[in-house]
Amino acid sequence: MARTPFELKGKTVFVAGHRGMVGSALTRRLAQEDVTLLTARGELDLRDQAAVFAWFAKETPQVVFLAAAKVGGIAANNTLRAEFIYDNLAIAANVIHAAYLNKVEKLMFLGSSCIYPKLAPQPLREEYMLTGPLEATNEPYAIAKIAGIKMADAYRSQYGCDFISVMPTNLYGPGDNYHLEYSHVVAALIRRFHEAKLSGATNVLVWGTGAPRREFLYVDDMADACVHLMKVYSDSAMVNIGLGEDISIAEFARMVASVVGYTGAISYDTSCADGTPRKLLDVSRLTALGWRARTSLEEGLALAYRAYLDESKQAAE
Repeated sequence: MARTPFELKGKTVFVAGHRGMVGSALTRRLAQEDVTLLTARGELDLRDQAAVFAWFAKETPQVVFLAAAKVGGIAANNTLRAEFIYDNLAIAANVIHAAYLNKVEKLMFLGSSCIYPKLAPQPLREEYMLTGPLEATNEPYAIAKIAGIKMADAYRSQYGCDFISVMPTNLYGPGDNYHLEYSHVVAALIRRFHEAKLSGATNVLVWGTGAPRREFLYVDDMADACVHLMKVYSDSAMVNIGLGEDISIAEFARMVASVVGYTGAISYDTSCADGTPRKLLDVSRLTALGWRARTSLEEGLALAYRAYLDESKQAAE
């Protein structure tokens, strides 16, 4: 495992996907560093190869965090299958190749824990990728992310590019997507319990059986881990980013309800897909590189709920 110091100070840094939850957390974290931050405004479509190549040639970033992606929960992944594979393949291919053409000093590709096989041993070690079939509901997204990881590795191997890949676990926090159908589980539950509290609903229906176990990391912790790894890590092997602890969806739902202040009943729609039975990342590689998460799940959920209230208020104004 290569601990190779990289000087971030004084560099021009491009965060691809800065308006998303992950990208905005990275921009918050990078504001604490002595860097010149580049973000592409709305006119740059990262799926458009010519536009991406022209932007890189003009702006010449020295460091790239590739956090841009089309993302969503189980329903979105399973419904928008063509969009998820096309958009994410195009984004990865365009940005990684543009970084190579324009001699970017270092690039970090952000993957997703769904790249691991559905029934892989737990906790999930980095070397388990491509050792078994994927979870069917998010297979197109996972394949696009695997392609990005392999692309970064191939450019390192053939061209000597300092391109690395990291694998965040399930994330939550400011800037999340609260769409009732297409959001991830944390945002969906925060919104459902909040609306149930306001309406006086006596029951909230949660998708699935509540049995699957998931790991959740506060997004600002993830951003801190990414900046740390950008400074200290250089190798072809990817690095998991997580808390190293998991919780059942049923336990998690009760925790979210408590944070929101919803006191009614919780029931489960067992006709909905559960997805992967368990997803817990092995974070021993990350720990050995000198980083641990700081925010507990309860603390993070309180911060996420506050952010949801602030963002809802702003959207209404």
